[in-house]
Amino acid sequence: MIWKISMSEISMVYLGLMSVYCGVSGVLKLNLDFVDVVEWELMSMNSSTIVFTLVLDWVSLLFLCFVFLISGSVLYYSKSYMYGDKNFNRFMYVVLLFVVSMSLMVLSPNLISILLGWDGLGLVSYALVIYYQNEKSANAGMLTILSNRIGDVAILLGIGLLVQLGSWDFFMYSSYMNDDWILFKFLMVLAAMTKSAQIPFSAWLPAAMAAPTPVSALVHSSTLVTAGVYLMIRFSSALEGSMIQKWLLFISCLTMFMAGLGANFEYDLKKIIALSTLSQLGVMISILSLGYSDLAFFHLLSHALFKALLFMCAGVVIHSVGDYQDIRCMGGLVNYMPLTISYMTVANLALCGFPFLAGFYSKDLILEVAFMSWINFIALFMYIMATGLTVMYTLRLMFYVLSGTFNISSLSNVSDEDYIMSSSMIMLGMGAVFGGSILAWILFPEPYMICMSNFMKGLTFLISMLGGVIGYMYNVMSVSYKLMSLTFYKFVVMSGSMWFMPLLSCMKNSKVVLESGGSIMMVSDKGWYEYFGGQGMYYMISKVFFNLNYLHMSSLKVFMKMFVVSVLVMLFMYI
Repeated sequence: MIWKISMSEISMVYLGLMSVYCGVSGVLKLNLDFVDVVEWELMSMNSSTIVFTLVLDWVSLLFLCFVFLISGSVLYYSKSYMYGDKNFNRFMYVVLLFVVSMSLMVLSPNLISILLGWDGLGLVSYALVIYYQNEKSANAGMLTILSNRIGDVAILLGIGLLVQLGSWDFFMYSSYMNDDWILFKFLMVLAAMTKSAQIPFSAWLPAAMAAPTPVSALVHSSTLVTAGVYLMIRFSSALEGSMIQKWLLFISCLTMFMAGLGANFEYDLKKIIALSTLSQLGVMISILSLGYSDLAFFHLLSHALFKALLFMCAGVVIHSVGDYQDIRCMGGLVNYMPLTISYMTVANLALCGFPFLAGFYSKDLILEVAFMSWINFIALFMYIMATGLTVMYTLRLMFYVLSGTFNISSLSNVSDEDYIMSSSMIMLGMGAVFGGSILAWILFPEPYMICMSNFMKGLTFLISMLGGVIGYMYNVMSVSYKLMSLTFYKFVVMSGSMWFMPLLSCMKNSKVVLESGGSIMMVSDKGWYEYFGGQGMYYMISKVFFNLNYLHMSSLKVFMKMFVVSVLVMLFMYI
């Protein structure tokens, strides 16, 4: 009997083994406080050498451990989700290229090699977003890649500025960058903001939901959107004490508040989870801008586990209800899909910071450290509101999907009996339950000293409970009350459209740029440049050579004309 092993199973096994190796190596390097630097000399000429460098420290190895673990689960999950797709092998290769680009970016201490991985992420994400070849996917892919190109240009400009140091290895010099390097720091922060979709570059992240759900699980947990946070963690020593930190704190707090508010007015299942990712990215960058890069890294890892699980559960739900994504078309799924809904509930509770799940250890610590820090009232208010809004949209989503009656009665084959999809979520489900505590014990052997009043200590719990009650009321009002959103139509439209950011990012700016570009093209490229530029010169030279060629054709008519002209010229000269 010949065993036929699919490419997804081979990828899962290989990535799983790599994840174990990176995890064990990362923990050992953390305990020993040890860093490996691998240098490969590509070329040497006179006294100049071109060296390719990789840094294997506990940060990069632990992050790669989570990237490989989630990628392996997602690729095995794709075997069932993408079943019947004619281009499945191409899909697998592109996703693996995505993982390779992320690995190159994570391991690089050099700004040029980081650009290779950074650009690779942007290009491959475009290929994945337009995977379903329709107009919506094409528009979403264009918005995604053009938004990310801003960050690519910022890194290119940063490479030019870094020439002053004589080396592009920022890993060695970032702690020595003083206030004279303010422009370089601004460019790196701008690059991180575009990749992590902070305001005003937030529009592309929900639009990227046009990609297949396995891609969304990978992108929103450990690869594309986390690249900006990871870059800021690497540059955290350079940002300490600079004015950019305060500016970044305000932007990130505004982002997590805007995303939480928008998720409460959204009905697309995948976009609600995408906006929750945007909110958590704001949490990571806000605590990083306060100077706690270790807490940002802790939340980055714990968030990756339950967010990938949440997207995979959403994929199973969408797959089962006939590819509907509107949560109003769901309901009562706990009776039909108990295992998937159990996973989804665990992931949602971890997102809310439910005690002793993965999100609790990182999120609770971040909120307490932020409440202890010297932040202004606006940042504190947005932290509190974002915490309540997270619980609100999470419970709203859970009640819409789990409870009530099934709203698509014509579909009777709803179940979670798919063995491949269910088994691929086992490791991530265990990670969502135990991952936070294990990471807390590994990363923080010595606990943080938390000292605050009873009111501030209980404020998180109070706001979470209030958000949960309002989220439940949303579900009740959707059944038994009239549509209250029509009463506050303008506010609902503004909040639900991410403060008109997609409109400003796409239609308005694009229309102005395209119209002005068309006018300039008609006046210059297809106007004066046609006559005085390359096209005009080509036309003039072609005409001259055509006439010369005509003269050399030995035509009797030409000779007679030349004879008559010569005689007339001689007569005029004698006269």
